[in-house]
Amino acid sequence: MTTKPLLRSALGVLATATATHGTGRADDVPLPRLPGFVESAFSPLAYEVISRCLTERPGDGVRTAVALASLTGDTTTADLASSRMVSGKVHNPLLFMQATPNSVLGHASREFGIMGQMFSVSTFDDPVAELLALADLLLEDPELDRVLVLGVELGGGARTAAVHRELAAGSDRAAPDLPASAGLAAAVLLGRADARAPVTVASDRPPPHADALRRHGSIQSLFELAAAHRRLLRDGGSHRLKPSAFLLTADRNESDTHAHQ
Repeated sequence: MTTKPLLRSALGVLATATATHGTGRADDVPLPRLPGFVESAFSPLAYEVISRCLTERPGDGVRTAVALASLTGDTTTADLASSRMVSGKVHNPLLFMQATPNSVLGHASREFGIMGQMFSVSTFDDPVAELLALADLLLEDPELDRVLVLGVELGGGARTAAVHRELAAGSDRAAPDLPASAGLAAAVLLGRADARAPVTVASDRPPPHADALRRHGSIQSLFELAAAHRRLLRDGGSHRLKPSAFLLTADRNESDTHAHQ
């Protein structure tokens, strides 16, 4: 596994949210309706977790940045647009627009007044390491107070399988075992550690012989971070994310206050 840079300072975890659709899990949600976005679960699920985090912890959108990670992006829309083109059907500009991951970030920025930087990145490695390192860097900017990071992945299809075969050549990393219609999204709202955050995340030494990422596709570690955050708010203590080299720690007084809000 590629070694990622460690955080220069602890970050405060202000809120987390997850949403799954079509996976067969008990906590799957009906696909949220998002005006202007059709056919695909990618943007509706991205907006759903963004909305949950920013509704739970409202703040100054001018001082908020956003970063989205996805290995293959909105493959549903890309495949639909491609199939329509090769079959000679009339080009649909809506499909071209929503195939770009930044489109849903632009929609969210209008809804929540976000005016900080926005990024979309693709990574085959642990997205928690990528996104936390990016948030750490962005929060060096004194004009920013918060960074909302999120990951979105869709279920398997020919395009997704081909990408995994190419990137995983020579390794034992299999493509995510998800239905073709499935969608996964997880978001984490981060601030500086002194921002009255009930839970902080800091660099930690990676465990020896760390297990490879598993289950929820390439954003499983974001789901594990969100689950650990909820547990620490309730019980306090600390939790090491595996295989990432990060340690979450709860401030018991702050977590007690947050849990009773």
